[in-house]
Amino acid sequence: MSNSVSNTSKKYNLWIWILSIAVPVAVAVLFTVRIPGVERLGFLPPIYATINGLTAILLIAAVFQIRKGNRKTHERLMKTSIVLSVLFLVMYVAYHMTSDSTPYGGEGAIRYVYFFILISHILLSITVIPFVLITYVRAITGQFAKHKKIARITFPLWLYVAVTGVIVYLMIAPYY
Repeated sequence: MSNSVSNTSKKYNLWIWILSIAVPVAVAVLFTVRIPGVERLGFLPPIYATINGLTAILLIAAVFQIRKGNRKTHERLMKTSIVLSVLFLVMYVAYHMTSDSTPYGGEGAIRYVYFFILISHILLSITVIPFVLITYVRAITGQFAKHKKIARITFPLWLYVAVTGVIVYLMIAPYY
């Protein structure tokens, strides 16, 4: 690896660490904040669930594109997936800053399934942040062998988070 790539990677690594810690902490803190006088944003959950679904579709499409050798299309799809994930996060936080959490009303075995999916979704949504950022940095710095290696881990994690986001929404939607 050349010296300039190494220096650039070090700069990015600092930002990866900062964002990987700051984003989950900020989300946790913002969950405790209620914006007074703002109407409940109850229309957002189906929108951000749809964004999760679109992200899942784009991630799969991006993998197909890179396997076909369409690097530019792959790059556009991945950048769009990142933008969609950021939009999801902004809407998700905005919703929770204006609304109380909705308790899950299901009973029996499905309740355990719901909480397993929800907890794994939350934990992996935190875990995937540095993976996405590292994978992205390796691509934009031209470290394609390293990018490909970590993308094999990042893709299934990110896809799981996107798909389970939709599942969690569908399971809790009747209780809104």
